[in-house]
Amino acid sequence: MDKTAFFTMPSGLYVVSAAADGLRAGCVINTAVQVTSVPPRISIAVNKDNVTSGVIASAKAFALTVIDQTADMLYIGNFGFRTSSDYDKFAKYETRETALGMPYVPEHAAALFSCRLIDTVDVGTHLLFIGEVEDAERLSSEASLTYDYYHKVLKGKTPPKASSYQG
Repeated sequence: MDKTAFFTMPSGLYVVSAAADGLRAGCVINTAVQVTSVPPRISIAVNKDNVTSGVIASAKAFALTVIDQTADMLYIGNFGFRTSSDYDKFAKYETRETALGMPYVPEHAAALFSCRLIDTVDVGTHLLFIGEVEDAERLSSEASLTYDYYHKVLKGKTPPKASSYQG
């Protein structure tokens, strides 16, 4: 099988975040999609081994920001290449909360979706979280950061826990 065929499927980069039991967690994902418009629902895939996955399950909610093209590798690395278990990913940035109490960083974000968790599907290495969008907001007019742009322009790498990782 030629797994590089998956690279032709356009996707963006996102920060998904949640807070529960005194822990704020967030990570970069590349699998997020609107699944319905009425009611508005989004699905996201998060590796089971990520701290963020457990915090979303506990919080029963999550915030999803669409990363824009102003983001640099320091920002992406902060949320994408560290663990929330021993590092506060939000400390370096202005952090706000959604109406559901989920933390998010407005910097480098084109849009924000505040979601209430309605279902979780185990898809192997990842959990597919399905959220009903309680609120959505356009945060900037900057272009969204695509995974293709991340690889070709920013020269970013794919971490082993990413859903698109080719080991």
